[in-house]
Amino acid sequence: MSFYDFDANLLTGEKISMKIFENKTVVVVNTASKCGLTPQYEGLEKLYKKYKDDGLVILGFPCNQFANQEKGNSEEIQEFCQVNYGVSFPMFEKVEVNGKNAHPIFKYLKSKLKGGILGSRVKWNFTKFVIDKEANPVKRFSPKTKPEEMEETIKNLL
Repeated sequence: MSFYDFDANLLTGEKISMKIFENKTVVVVNTASKCGLTPQYEGLEKLYKKYKDDGLVILGFPCNQFANQEKGNSEEIQEFCQVNYGVSFPMFEKVEVNGKNAHPIFKYLKSKLKGGILGSRVKWNFTKFVIDKEANPVKRFSPKTKPEEMEETIKNLL
């Protein structure tokens, strides 16, 4: 099983295969609009704009599993991200990241990159998973890790 074997629905409802990100460095992040960490959208967008032409893709997956901090529907999430943070990287439909209904992408990433004291569970919004150009999950960053703190890792993989 590879990261490229999965698919997910964009906020528009369009189903896309992760295979379209072949030969790219990918950051998968679970997001929320009403979280103390929401300003990380700004840093993620800066990284994306800076390195997208070098092969970086950031994939945002809204999640409402942590203190109901993502209550909006797809349209509301899209509008919030664009109006407040100018998000231009792909955003997907709301998913669960923990539990039996966790999206398969997150089940896979958690099985490959264990977390800290909570084991493989995603601890909170804005947990970030980095996948190299060969589809190997290589690094997991905690919710508190600011996007700019991931820059060296990303540059080394591009």
